[in-house]
Amino acid sequence: MTPLAPPAGSVHRFSASVRAVHWATTVLMLVCMLTAAVLYNGSLALAVGHRRDIELIHVYCGFGLPVPMFVGLVSRAYRLDLGRLNRFTRADWQWLRSRTRRDGTIKVGKFNAGQKLNAALTAGSILVLLGTGLLMYFPDWVRVSWRSGATFLHDWFALGVGLLVLGHINYARKDAEARRGMRAGVVSVAWARGEHEAWAEELGVSSSDQD
Repeated sequence: MTPLAPPAGSVHRFSASVRAVHWATTVLMLVCMLTAAVLYNGSLALAVGHRRDIELIHVYCGFGLPVPMFVGLVSRAYRLDLGRLNRFTRADWQWLRSRTRRDGTIKVGKFNAGQKLNAALTAGSILVLLGTGLLMYFPDWVRVSWRSGATFLHDWFALGVGLLVLGHINYARKDAEARRGMRAGVVSVAWARGEHEAWAEELGVSSSDQD
């Protein structure tokens, strides 16, 4: 189905399917982080109580984390965005090395190199957390040393992905137009040209489209 024309001065950024995957994953991830904080912090655990219920919520949301991403594969728009995220170009490496990456000298596609790295690290961490979580939840599957290693990896990867999520939220907090893109699916032409010029050129938008 062809999407409706965006409002004047705007361009489509994310399809409904892409936004649905993003927000479903966000909810599951935040629940995992909050329940993990309760499980690992004695003071919080005492204040909240219901440890068994909190543990089950954590486990089920953790098992469910990859589901939105796999379900999203039925959407062509989602697969196209995945392809963009998985493709590092020469400009991306230049962008990472540059200290003036935000001055517009390096033309950025739909996703900048930082967003691509964040997506790769988050997806990889989710897979590690899922695998180690399975070994922790089903302790009879492997020997004790493996379970200990799985617990160690799970804890450190959970900390790492938690920091990634907080960093992602911090960047989003500073960019209202980027939030609009993930909330409503459209962004202004001016933002597209300023932040993702190569993508704007690909769409064929120009400064005259801002009017």
